[in-house]
Amino acid sequence: MSFIIGLDIGSALSKAVIMQDKTLLSSGISPSEGNFLSAINSVLQKALGKAKLAISDIDLIGACGLGASFIPHSFRKTSDISCQSRGTSYLLPTVRTLIEIGNQSSRIIQVTEQGKVADSLVSDKCAAGSGRILQIVAKVLKVDLKDMGQLSLKSTQPVKFTTGCAVFLETEAISRVAEGASRENIIAGLHQALTARIAAMAHRMGLKEDCVITGGGAKDRGLVKMMGEKMGKTLLVPDNPLITGAIGAALIVTEKKG
Repeated sequence: MSFIIGLDIGSALSKAVIMQDKTLLSSGISPSEGNFLSAINSVLQKALGKAKLAISDIDLIGACGLGASFIPHSFRKTSDISCQSRGTSYLLPTVRTLIEIGNQSSRIIQVTEQGKVADSLVSDKCAAGSGRILQIVAKVLKVDLKDMGQLSLKSTQPVKFTTGCAVFLETEAISRVAEGASRENIIAGLHQALTARIAAMAHRMGLKEDCVITGGGAKDRGLVKMMGEKMGKTLLVPDNPLITGAIGAALIVTEKKG
C-alpha cells in the first residue's frame, strides 16, 4: 500500500492531502504569505501529523500551483486545470461543469465522466475577475473574509459598481463607505460585479449539469447563491472546496505511476 501526497501551492493558500490507495487520509491548509518554501513545509507537517506519518513514509508526490517549483522533494507536476477537474470529480463524480474561483483567476471547466478536462475558459489576468477582489474589499470594509457571504445575504439594496477594474473597484468601495452605504450592500454589489463576469464566461462556455463551484469563492455563501440565481443553476459545493486541486494532483501522479 502506497502513501501519496498531493500539493496545490497557490498564491494565497498552500494545500496538501495524503491518500492511500485513492482513499483520502488527511489534509492541511496554510497561508502562502509570499514564502512558498515555508508554506510547503508548514502544510506538509499539518497533513503528515494528522495521518501520523513522516515524509520518509511517502512514496509519491504530485503537485500543481504557482509555487510548486519550491517543493524541496521529488515530485511530478500537473496543470492546475487537470488537477481541479480530477479532484472535483473524485469528490462529486456527477460534475460536468466546474467553476473555480481562485485567488489569481476564475475558470470554467467542462469535465468528462472520467474526471478529465473536455474544455476550459480562464478569466483575464485581473483581480476583478477572481477571488482576490473579495480579499481587497474585505480589507476596505474591515470585515473578516469568512463573514462576507453572510453579510451579503442581509443586503436590501446592493451597490452598483461601474468599473470592471480591481483598482477602481477598491476606490469605488471606499467612496461608497464615505457616502454611508452599508457593508452588506457594498458586499452584495461586489458579488453582483464578480457574478456578472463569471456568468459571461459560463455563457460562452455553456453549462452542463451537474455544476460544481470550488476555490476560495466557494466558501462565500452569498456569492454562491447569487451566481446560482444569475445562471439559473444549482451550484454544488464540495465539503472542502479548497483541496480539490491537491486531491487531483495525488490521483494523477498515482495513475501515471500505475
